[in-house]
Amino acid sequence: MSTRGNTSLLAGPPYGQRSFDELDDPLRDVTFVVVDLETTGGSHLTESITEIGAVKVRAGAVLGEFATLVDPGRAIPPQIVMLTGITDAMVMNAPTIATVLPSFLEFSRGCVLVAHNAGFDIGFLKAACDRLGIPWPGNAVVDTVRLARRVLSREEAPSVRLGLLAPLLGSTVAPDHRALTDARATVDVLHALFERLGPLGVQSLTELQQLSRDVSPARRRKRTLADHLPATPGVYLFKGPNGEVLYVGTSVNLRRRVRSYFGAGETRGKIKQMVTLAERVDYVECAHALEAHVREQRMIAIHQPKYNHRSRSPNKVFWIVLTSETFPRLSIVATPPADRPGALGPFTSRADATTAVEALQEVVRIRRCSQRLGRRPTGSPCALAELGRCGAPCAGQEEAAAYATHVGRISALVDGASDEVLDGLRTRLEKLSAEGRFDQAAVLRDRLSVLAQAVDRRQRLSSFAGIEELVTARPSAHGGWELAVIRYGRLAAAGRARLGVDPMPVVDLLTASAETVVPRPGPLPGASAEETATLLRWVEEPGTRLVHTSEPWRSPARGAGRWRPFMAAVDLARAQLAGPTWRH
Repeated sequence: MSTRGNTSLLAGPPYGQRSFDELDDPLRDVTFVVVDLETTGGSHLTESITEIGAVKVRAGAVLGEFATLVDPGRAIPPQIVMLTGITDAMVMNAPTIATVLPSFLEFSRGCVLVAHNAGFDIGFLKAACDRLGIPWPGNAVVDTVRLARRVLSREEAPSVRLGLLAPLLGSTVAPDHRALTDARATVDVLHALFERLGPLGVQSLTELQQLSRDVSPARRRKRTLADHLPATPGVYLFKGPNGEVLYVGTSVNLRRRVRSYFGAGETRGKIKQMVTLAERVDYVECAHALEAHVREQRMIAIHQPKYNHRSRSPNKVFWIVLTSETFPRLSIVATPPADRPGALGPFTSRADATTAVEALQEVVRIRRCSQRLGRRPTGSPCALAELGRCGAPCAGQEEAAAYATHVGRISALVDGASDEVLDGLRTRLEKLSAEGRFDQAAVLRDRLSVLAQAVDRRQRLSSFAGIEELVTARPSAHGGWELAVIRYGRLAAAGRARLGVDPMPVVDLLTASAETVVPRPGPLPGASAEETATLLRWVEEPGTRLVHTSEPWRSPARGAGRWRPFMAAVDLARAQLAGPTWRH
C-alpha cells in the first residue's frame, strides 16, 4: 500500500444545516479524490474489493495518490482475472480491507469523491464500512458518467464508458482495468469535462452536483437573471411580468443565492413555479446580514409577495390587554391600545395568547364574563363566583377598589414588579402533582410555561425597545466590524468598518446619518415585534459589543427571566413525552 500527499478538512458552521452560501464552494478551492476499485464481481452485496486506486487533486494539481491491492478473502473468478490481470497469487500477501479502508478514509477525509459510474465504487466502499462497523463519512460525490451525459451530446460521445471517453477527451492515460491507472484516466476526464462547464455557468461544487440532475431548460436559461447581482449581502426581489414582487429573500452573497434558484437544488414546487414567472431580479445591497434580514422583513410586510410563506400575515401578532372599564377583564387584541401600556405579548398565535389568559385566570380572580359593567352592577353571580374563582363584581359583591387589586397583580407581573402570580401557579402545580392529579398538573404546567415565556419576552423586548439609541458592533467574519444603530427597537442605520479601519469615525458617521425614529405609544414604540425581536437576538448573541447607549439597559429584578430554567425543563419534558416523529 502506498500513499502520499495530504488531506483537506472542510469544517461546517456552528449550526445544524449549512446555507447555500456555505455549501457553494468555488471549484478551484475544492479538493477531489478520484477513486477506482477492482472487485471480484459486480454486486457489493456478495463480492469483495481486490484493489483501490485514488488520486487527490485540487485546482488541476495532483496532491497525492493512494494505491493498494486488497486480499478479498476468497478466490478471484477466472473471468475477473482475465479482465483485470489481478490473480490470487498477487493478493495472497496483500492487506485485508479491514486494514486498508481506514487508511483510505483518512486519505479522502474532507474531500469530494469522484468516480466513473460512482454508484459501483461508492457502493462497495459503503458496504465495506457497514461490514466493519465503520460509519460512512458522507463525502459529497461526483459521478463523471452522469456529468459527461450532461456536458456531451450523444453525437459527440455515443458511449461514456471510460475506455472510450478517455481518448475522446484527450486523456494522457489509457485505462487498463487497474485501479490507479483508471483513477488517473478519470482525473483527465474530470478536468476535460470541467473545461466544458464554462458556457453552462457552473463555477461551484453545488452547481456541479446540480448539473447531473434533471432541471428544465427553461429554468436553467433563466440563470442569466442573476448575472448583474453583486456577491455581497443584501435582499433580492423576484419580479413578474408586470413588475409585481413575487418573492423576497436575503443572502450574504446575492449572486450565488439567486443562481441557486435555477438549479436542481431548488426542489420546492411553489418556488419553481415562481421562477418560471419571474422576469427580473432586483436587489438592495446591505452592509451585513443583519441589515439584509431586517430589510427583508420590511419588504415582505410592504409587498406581501405571493410566494413568500410569511407574506399572508407578516406582522400578525396578538396581545393581552385589560379592558378600559370600572371592572376590567382580559382581552386578546391584534394591536394594543395606545392608552394602555401594560399589554402582554406579542404572541405569534391566538392559541398561545388564550393559554396565557387561562393561566392568569387560574390564580387571579379577574372576571371572565364579557358584558360591560358600570360602577354599580346589579347582575347575578355565575358558577365561577360560587366556586370562589371570581368575586362576582357583576352582582355588586366586590367593590371597584377591591377588584383593582386583581388588576394590580397582573400589571405588576407584566411590568416586572412582582412574579407572585407565577409563584402561585407553581404552588398549585405542586399541589396537583402531590395529589396524583397528573393530567391536570400537565395542563397547568404548560399554561405556566407559556405565561412565563410571554412575560419574559415582553419584558426583554420592551426594555430593549425603550432605549432611545443603542450602537452595537460585532466582529465580521472577513475582518473589521459590523455596526448597527438601533433606536427604540428599530434599525436606524447599518454599516461596516473594514479590516484596518478605525471603527469609531464610522460609528460617528452612522449615528449622524441614522434615521430619526419618533416613538409611538405602546410597548414597542419604534418597529414591528418581528424587527425588534430580530435586533434583540442579534445584540444578545455572543460576540456583539455595546459601543454606546443613551441610557442604561435594565431588566426588572422580579421579572420572569429567573423562570427560564423552569421553561427549559418544561420544553424538555414535553419533547421527551412526544418522542421521535416517524415518517414513512
